[in-house]
Amino acid sequence: MKTKVLILSFAVSLLLIMGGYFLINPSYEKSIKAKYYYETGEYKEAYSLAKEAFSMDVYNRMASTIMAQSQTSLKYVSYVNDAKKYMKEINNIAIHDVISGADKAKIRLMCQIMLSSYIKLAPSVITDDELINEAAKYYDGFEKLLEKVNRNI
Repeated sequence: MKTKVLILSFAVSLLLIMGGYFLINPSYEKSIKAKYYYETGEYKEAYSLAKEAFSMDVYNRMASTIMAQSQTSLKYVSYVNDAKKYMKEINNIAIHDVISGADKAKIRLMCQIMLSSYIKLAPSVITDDELINEAAKYYDGFEKLLEKVNRNI
């Protein structure tokens, strides 16, 4: 019985020491903040904090992971923002009664840029599903639009 109590108290003490180190260490403190910002969708701030934490302690796997995930999410955010910008531009062209050959070429080029950009994206297991789905929706839209433009040459 005494042995069990001794082992249990040793294990609890060890966990408290590890937890204290984790919470007091500035590198891990920044990692925890970075994780919070990542989870709230503030990927730039998460990346910045994770990069600081990683520079303080290159063995901080939490910082390394958050930094990589934030980079991936920022690529998706950039893709979605570019897609919105190009769709707005395409919609401005499409409101005209007649679309010139130059405008069709411009639409075709924008679609090809967005299709090739999407292929370079590589989601991970923890990348936000909404972000992935929004990017996929724009990809499908550009794919269909490119088909229509190519049919009407």
